[in-house]
Amino acid sequence: MMKKILYIFLSVVLLCSLLIVGCQPEQEVVPTPVAEEKVLNLYGIDPWTLDPAVSSEMTSHEYIMQLFSGLVCLDDNLEPAPDIAQSWQVSDDGKTYTFYLRRDVMFHDGRGVKADDFKYSWQRACDPDTGSQTAATYLGDIVGVSEVLAGETKEISGVRVVDDYTLEVTIDAPKSYFLSKLTYPTSFVVDGTNVASGWEWWRSPNSTGPFKLKQWEENSLLVLERNELYHGELAKVDFVVFQLWGGVPMNMYETGEIDVTGVSISYIDKVTDESGPFYQDLTAVPELSFYYIGFDTTKPPFDDVNLRRAFSHAIDKDKLVSLVFRDMMQPADGILPPGMPGYNEDLLGLEYDIEGARELIANSKYGDVSNLPPIAITTMGWGGLISSGLEAIIYEWRNNLGVEVEVRQLEPQRFLYHLTEEKDEMFYMGWIADYPHPQDFLDVLFHSGTDNNYGEYSNPEVDALLEMANVEPDSDLSLALYQQAEQKLVEDAACLPLWFGKNYVLVKSYVSGYELNPLGITMLNNVSIEPH
Repeated sequence: MMKKILYIFLSVVLLCSLLIVGCQPEQEVVPTPVAEEKVLNLYGIDPWTLDPAVSSEMTSHEYIMQLFSGLVCLDDNLEPAPDIAQSWQVSDDGKTYTFYLRRDVMFHDGRGVKADDFKYSWQRACDPDTGSQTAATYLGDIVGVSEVLAGETKEISGVRVVDDYTLEVTIDAPKSYFLSKLTYPTSFVVDGTNVASGWEWWRSPNSTGPFKLKQWEENSLLVLERNELYHGELAKVDFVVFQLWGGVPMNMYETGEIDVTGVSISYIDKVTDESGPFYQDLTAVPELSFYYIGFDTTKPPFDDVNLRRAFSHAIDKDKLVSLVFRDMMQPADGILPPGMPGYNEDLLGLEYDIEGARELIANSKYGDVSNLPPIAITTMGWGGLISSGLEAIIYEWRNNLGVEVEVRQLEPQRFLYHLTEEKDEMFYMGWIADYPHPQDFLDVLFHSGTDNNYGEYSNPEVDALLEMANVEPDSDLSLALYQQAEQKLVEDAACLPLWFGKNYVLVKSYVSGYELNPLGITMLNNVSIEPH
């Protein structure tokens, strides 16, 4: 759903949550607000922000998607569908979109939403003072956005308020994915008066989504309340209660404290046992996600393509997926996950080849691993705990290449929002689709100069292919160009693809409508609780 950096492995989060809870005084049990059949109980952790213009990771988006809304949303088939805009027209040249807003949409305080609220929201997102790391990516196709981002003007010239309920948006070239970009939170509408109330206005958001924020006690509890003024389908539950850092989610699910939980590697055997108590509750959902090792291509040693290829050839991904991840992941040769338009089954990856890896090092400007500079990899977490997957990767580099790699761990918020300046020679990363289009992976992550190109990779040939693919009106030709770009990225070892993700979720039998989509999102207004 977005510029979404993943929590690389849930098992680390669970361990850390257990440690944090264990170090705090026992929390007073907060009773559910109303009868249990009207309450959905979930595990959660505190969002880093609830500002749609600033948020750029899954944890915050989990809440923002319930509280805010935009012109369009993704439907069950992940296609753009009406939300606050009831309809739209596209000009013959494909560059001008005219959105016609519903007249019954209100902020939570009852004020009606109008077209100028969207223009304000987008201009605020692009204002350098807001500090958005997503505005350039998701609004940058709009004419005039680059000037606002550069601080040259306050007004986006390509956005025109025709009247209270009509908004005209002009983009720089016809792009098939533009509407999909508008489903990302950066484009969601916010209330200017609410924003003006203070720097942390988002702790009491006056928004337009299916839920309102009723209560938030950090490290303890976050409660969403049904928004009776919502313009879409009203929520079927009165409240959603997130038990923040409440313990180990699997244990909480087993004792009935929460109604839904994801399944980590530690419990996969338990939940897949057909004779066990959890098997009937289990759902496995393919996810359009991609885990990889990023290289800083601007400095030694990974400015040398031979070193990038050598480190890629030295990892036996099939073995790691089998032994470490218990086949909960799928080995990745390329960047686009299965199910993504443009996924290439015939892509030629950099296969496991120890001798080839050693030969590449010998042919590099270093000649031998003894001549390599110190190498560190940046990852996310707390307290020195790193994932078993990263441990295994580091072991393989040591065993197969004779290279020692130091791990430097950043607290999640610093990793998620400051990786560009904080990264070491490598970084351990995950990405999940914001919308089902190859541009959201290949162009967003690897085109020269993009905000999410953390390794600062640059290849004019790849850039040219991506730029042609982005504007090619023929879908088949466009996908073929993206596939060419992906093959070149893999050959050039722009990153080390590791694996594609899959979600394993337990849902209590009395819960209906909890459907996790391939973007990792569930719209909670569709969920109902049966008496139990």
